[in-house]
Amino acid sequence: MTLARTSERMREVFPRVLVGDLSCCLAGTVDCAVVHGCKDPCHRRAVGYGGSLAKNHPEYLMREEADDLWLNLIDPPVPLFQAETFLRFLAFAGAHHDRGAAVLIHCNQGESRSASLALLLLAKHLHALPENTYDAARSAYEALDGSYRPGAGIARFLSEQWSVIHCPCARCEAR
Repeated sequence: MTLARTSERMREVFPRVLVGDLSCCLAGTVDCAVVHGCKDPCHRRAVGYGGSLAKNHPEYLMREEADDLWLNLIDPPVPLFQAETFLRFLAFAGAHHDRGAAVLIHCNQGESRSASLALLLLAKHLHALPENTYDAARSAYEALDGSYRPGAGIARFLSEQWSVIHCPCARCEAR
């Protein structure tokens, strides 16, 4: 893994799985798949809109291009997420990690959305955390990443939808 510039807010929570804040994105990376886990400014810039995007827009939930995945994620106190976003994230991040690439997952603060996505990758694709419940995976993840502070909405969503969210890759499906 080669990082052109790093942020003090970037941390490796598992081999080739990095979590960070917006400064990680703005610093630029090389040889690293990047998951931009924030609507503003990343998804807005990538899709090219201001304000709100129509829900029927083909890139409303996400935009994928080579080594970048831009997610339209905000961190509200109530769950406003769609399982499809997390399934596509797992497919993207899992495929890149399986090919030997580092995966940088960032959001604005690097504590809630990005860390929750990393937790999901470790539990549901890499099988490095308990897979049975979000609470079990969260407890194990917190031991790896002391900066994890999930917002109420994403914690509730993952807890309620844990059994629905599964890695769609053939390797995980065969387990």
